[in-house]
Formats: sequence, C-alpha cells, structure tokens
Amino acid sequence: MSEQITRDGLTALRAEIEQLETAGRAEMAERIKAARELGDLKENAEYHIAKEDQAHLETKILRLTQRLRAARVVDGVEDPDVVGFGSTVTVVDEESGTGNEFTLVGATEADLKSGRLSAESPVAQALIGARAGEVVTVQTPRGDRRYRVERVG
Repeated sequence: MSEQITRDGLTALRAEIEQLETAGRAEMAERIKAARELGDLKENAEYHIAKEDQAHLETKILRLTQRLRAARVVDGVEDPDVVGFGSTVTVVDEESGTGNEFTLVGATEADLKSGRLSAESPVAQALIGARAGEVVTVQTPRGDRRYRVERVG
C-alpha cells in the first residue's frame, strides 16, 4: 500500500531518518555507556531507562523507514486552478468569517498548526475539486460548515 507524500515531505522524512540513525543512535550509545559505568546493571535504573529509550528509538526508525518505502511522491494537480493534493488553498468560514490557508498533504505530513492539512481529512475531501469562488460544505460533529474557496495556488 502506498502513501501519498509531497516532495518536501519526502525530503523531511529522509532527513529525520538520517538524523535518528546517526546522531540519535550515537547519543543513545553514550547514554548507555554512561549508565553502565554507574555500576551493577541489575539495580541500575539509568541503564534500564536508556535501554528502553533505545528500543523506542529503533522502533521509530523502523516505522519511518517503512513509511519511506511506502511513499509515493505526488507533485501536484493537473489543473492549478482546482484544489487537489499539494495545493495551497485559502478558505473563509462563511459563518464566522474566519480565513485559513491550508496546504493539502499526506496524512503523515499533516500539521494543522503550520497549515498542513491531511488530504484524507473531511475538510480536505470537501475542498478537493473545488475552484476559487466555490462554496463547499463539510459535515462536522457540530453540524455542517460552509467554506468559500478564496484562492487556489
């Protein structure tokens, strides 16, 4: 099963794996070495915590590597005037008048605080295929929300 990802997301994923495999592992080795020097390993809490953290680090590296293998770069939409994967879209909530700018990205790249919205989210699904000037409706637990597409870029 492949996972859609932007080119920037792929670069960031590779960089994170590289950092964890090099600096992350080196730091962990130093922690374990320092904890070993504290004495008896059976009763050495620092050592056991470091070993547990090492296991978490290796699990994270494994998961990120699996994501990298499943990644399929999507370069954007065929029509730049239509919202699609990789598009940056400015919308206005018709009820509140609040504007937001989102870039539609893969689920694992999503970070709403930085405006990166998962293309699998209900809001993104409603926006995909829309053009500037159109209004889309998103079903939410609090009822339907209407968003006007201001700009697609």
